[in-house]
Amino acid sequence: MVRIRTRDEILRVAGELFTRYGFKGTSLHDIAAEVGCSKATLLYHFAHKDAILLALLEPAKQALIDLVARLAGVDDKGVQEVAIDGFVELVLRYRREVALIYDVTPQFLQEPAFAAVRELTDALRAGFAGRSADPADHVAAEVLLGGIAAVVIDDKRVEAELRPALIAVARRALIPGKKD
Repeated sequence: MVRIRTRDEILRVAGELFTRYGFKGTSLHDIAAEVGCSKATLLYHFAHKDAILLALLEPAKQALIDLVARLAGVDDKGVQEVAIDGFVELVLRYRREVALIYDVTPQFLQEPAFAAVRELTDALRAGFAGRSADPADHVAAEVLLGGIAAVVIDDKRVEAELRPALIAVARRALIPGKKD
């Protein structure tokens, strides 16, 4: 039981430190010191700092997997609305994790452990683009995905205010004739 609590505490502290100082700005020593354990104890639970990041991002990754699975069951006509609603919900729920991904994005997508995430984001982009083959639709989708994530990271408004605004903007931008 102590090992599980220690692992959970490492994740909690690492998440706080990564958020405050960035992934690169936080060392294993920093995490261990804040947790009150040795670096060896930390390494017992996580082989390296990237493993801690992976563990922190796992719930958000699972939510993305679930969203992409939902999109697969939606017809082309309704996929954009489901993608928009689902993505806005996901990024609002996992604000800290989204900020961490943005902090490590260049190296993040190159790591083999994150290859599946790239495939998931490609599927999400296709949903945002309404499964269109037009490259302009994919660029618009990419811009909105990045923009929504960036707003969620930086905007301190409450979810109840931010959610409908993000959904309305995305629908107006992506779905012709949509004015809600």
